[in-house]
Amino acid sequence: MGTTSQRDDNGDVSRETSPSHAESLIRAAAWSGLTLEAAQVELLESFSRWLREEAIPAGGLGPEEGARIVDRHVADALVFAGAWRGEHPDTLLDLGSGVGLPGIPLAIAQPATEITLADRSGRRCRLARRAIRVLGLENVQVRETDTARVGGRYDIVTFRAFLPPAEAFAVAVGLLAPGGVAVGGASRTRAPEQTTFGDREAEVVSVPAGVLDSPAWLLRMTVDHRPRDREPTCA
Repeated sequence: MGTTSQRDDNGDVSRETSPSHAESLIRAAAWSGLTLEAAQVELLESFSRWLREEAIPAGGLGPEEGARIVDRHVADALVFAGAWRGEHPDTLLDLGSGVGLPGIPLAIAQPATEITLADRSGRRCRLARRAIRVLGLENVQVRETDTARVGGRYDIVTFRAFLPPAEAFAVAVGLLAPGGVAVGGASRTRAPEQTTFGDREAEVVSVPAGVLDSPAWLLRMTVDHRPRDREPTCA
């Protein structure tokens, strides 16, 4: 069965029918310890379509990403939750979030978590705010800021490839509450070889074949005590 989509009178993206996309999202969520209601699956599909129809034309993602939006971006975002499987964080910061990845799918899947998307690009932040409005999400805020100016303490800090891993973990650890977890997207080609960053060790979380469209790996770092002061870092 193919997919169908249309826009409403306000230009917003309406419902799309895609059994294969829904199955991919549910499979990724289940591996991560998340249970999705039908309404959440619909929101995730709507976000996938928004990425394809609005974010890509606006330059928020590369033009070649349209054919693999679900597995490489939206389902991929959900597997981040596998790094804190069984936990219910109150707060999450998504660093270098761009158009809301992985933050917006995680906000849909964990509506009780207050999520902050941080990015230095005004254009990407405007796109992320547009997505939040289209989807009607109430547990997400967007901050247009450099990483050095984010501030605060969060239960979870996520990031994809906005900085090299060593720099990204240095920033993330400084923003974690005691007991918090930093999670970085590592690779789709091979398990990461580097797991030591400064004096801290990261755990490799393997996402097996069959969950996404390829094996994947995350890096997970836990802070069990109050982070030390850090030098300001520019994004």
